[in-house]
Amino acid sequence: MTGIRTFGRQLSDLPSQLPPELRGPDWVQANPVLIQKHLDRALALSTGGWFAIDASAAITGAPRPYLIAGRELVVWRAEGALRVAPDACPHMGARLSDGSVKAGRLVCPWHGLELADGKHGAWCPFESHDDGVLAWVRLPEEGQDPTARPILSERPEVFLDSIMRMEARCEPRDVIANRLDPWHGVHYHPHTFKRLRVIGIRDDRLVVRVVYGISDRLGIEVDATFHCPDPRTITMTIVDGEGTGSVVETHATPLGAGRTAIIEATLATSERTGFRRALKAAGLIRPFILKAQRRLWVEDAAYAERTYELRQSVNRGNLPQDSLGDSSPRS
Repeated sequence: MTGIRTFGRQLSDLPSQLPPELRGPDWVQANPVLIQKHLDRALALSTGGWFAIDASAAITGAPRPYLIAGRELVVWRAEGALRVAPDACPHMGARLSDGSVKAGRLVCPWHGLELADGKHGAWCPFESHDDGVLAWVRLPEEGQDPTARPILSERPEVFLDSIMRMEARCEPRDVIANRLDPWHGVHYHPHTFKRLRVIGIRDDRLVVRVVYGISDRLGIEVDATFHCPDPRTITMTIVDGEGTGSVVETHATPLGAGRTAIIEATLATSERTGFRRALKAAGLIRPFILKAQRRLWVEDAAYAERTYELRQSVNRGNLPQDSLGDSSPRS
């Protein structure tokens, strides 16, 4: 788009020449082989067995049901501490999420059995973690060595946060692949991205220069990186320009076969003195951030679902393998 005016901190000069793989129109740069290479590298990372559940603030003293990696879980707080356990009562299988919490103890709705943070027969709570932004659970995962804490990207010390959760008909890898394709931004989300250019690949991180639209003719230009700290997370970090240090963590949690929860945490920060006032008005600002997050992910979920649908068609033999992933120019 031409005629867009930008404001904010001055960015460093662009490289005099981009590497060959970052030249040409977006549809050429968005090479499926390159995207798959970055995706394969991400999928080979360790998860530590951790799965993002939801926003920390979404978990209260009332029990809530969650399906994660095919497991029915109940999640609640006991005296402020996060608790996650199987949702089936060890007595006769009642859904504990239909029960209540009494003095921090989970009470079965059928017969009143009270369960705390210890084992009761085969029933046993899972290791959980609350990082102040997101709630996590550690589950047994084939081929993964458990870690003491989730594997997280660096976060700003002071931030205004907004957490979005929605579900999509895809696998976690499709959510990550979507974010490893920044080239679709201007074409697929013209309401948000007015200009976007991949300007480098640094330490396996995609570096982009992007203009976020404030209006049709006004935007904020920043440099940001995309990288995966684990196979189910991709983090965008602003590294130059307005809001340097801000991050957007996109977590993809498998629910069941072909179903994924997209949990995105936007942690905005700024060195400007007015940011402190913004923090005081977080309750007024957060709904606008959340609206923008949801608008993008309604579209990106459709992208991820289409990727999953095509892969399933190939796996079922309804499409030939070479019908996808051809980025060569056509005459």
